[in-house]
Amino acid sequence: MNSSPQFAPDVTRRLRSLAHDLSNALETLLQASYLLNQADLDANSQKWVHMIDSASQEAARINREIREILRAQSES
Repeated sequence: MNSSPQFAPDVTRRLRSLAHDLSNALETLLQASYLLNQADLDANSQKWVHMIDSASQEAARINREIREILRAQSES
């Protein structure tokens, strides 16, 4: 039994588009965070980079979960 919500096709298309755009934005944040982690930063700056990296990683995880729900819906 599939417990994923069923969306109208136009809603699914819009959500897929938004998830894709969010992935692109997150990729930029993750890459910038990685590069900043390679730099010689003071402790306070490292703290901020770590916060940005952690939040970006969590947002990417949430986005993957959204995409999994949408993928499951298209398979049903």
